Amino acid sequence: MYNLARQLLFKLSPETSHDLSLDLIGAGGRLGLNGLLSKSPAKLPVSVMGLEFPNPVGLAAGLDKNGAAIDGFAQLGFGFVEIGTVTPRPQPGNPKPRIFRLPNAEAIINRMGFNNLGVDNLVSRVEAAKYRGVLGINIGKNFDTPVERAVDDYLICLDKVYAHASYVTVNVSSPNTPGLRSLQFGDSLKQLLQALSLRQQELTQRHGRRVPLAIKIAPDMTDEETVLVAAALIESGMDAVIATNTTLSRQGVEGLPHADQAGGLSGAPVREKSTHIVKVLAGELAGRLPIIAAGGITEGRHAAEKIAAGASLVQIYSGFIYKGPALIRESVDAIAAMPRAAR
Repeated sequence: MYNLARQLLFKLSPETSHDLSLDLIGAGGRLGLNGLLSKSPAKLPVSVMGLEFPNPVGLAAGLDKNGAAIDGFAQLGFGFVEIGTVTPRPQPGNPKPRIFRLPNAEAIINRMGFNNLGVDNLVSRVEAAKYRGVLGINIGKNFDTPVERAVDDYLICLDKVYAHASYVTVNVSSPNTPGLRSLQFGDSLKQLLQALSLRQQELTQRHGRRVPLAIKIAPDMTDEETVLVAAALIESGMDAVIATNTTLSRQGVEGLPHADQAGGLSGAPVREKSTHIVKVLAGELAGRLPIIAAGGITEGRHAAEKIAAGASLVQIYSGFIYKGPALIRESVDAIAAMPRAAR
């Protein structure tokens, strides 16, 4: 069924098909029909960040920026759902066209630019959803907020989503907001993490509940830079790291139509680069905080590779677009087939 739907959707422009798919998944969720699209994955419970996940395969941020289809995605069998990236104020994002398919490489290039309806709208969508599973909310800064004041935007979002999230992801790695990736390094990262940690402590007292914080990083760092990020995460008391966001590299898509478009590359070509970051992080973190792996999972065995590399959870996005809901079950099955010691 999904293969037929994909053929039809791929005849439309990427952003039109994205918006239509989101509408359909949302409508299916409201009607309780999405469970019919694919056989539910087996139960494979895992405890990470103090949260209980029915299975370790989640939806990555970016597909549902405004929380418009939370119930719909949950019904497809994801063990957790992450929505966003959301910013304090609504913003339109970058000019269209801004999404490009590279089907021969099972890849996507996007330069969306955090297009979203703002954090207040997202919170209202979360409050209206019926889903009571693990929900991540991914936060970022507005494009016109100076990088030196980015902390203010993250704190505004954290304050507003805290009561509604199972965990909060801090996106400092999108390549489509000018200057954002500079927040991954040196004093900028330490200042951001310190401010987030202090606010997390205040909010824990206020709400009587500690909501874990995860930091999402880019795949384009050197091993030495990755090690420094790992040290900063440990020092600041962060709860998890998501590896990785999209890449600026065009390795693996050279010469393909749209390969020269600006933006972040996701899908199969980023798999090895992302898995390498996971391995470096795992070696440096040594189990002191968990890794959520994202990037290039287009088959179930790729999810198992991420777990074997040191991840506790995985997320899919581009693979879901190319393979549909069956990839969720396939990924859960592949992880379940691993020796228990390897997961």
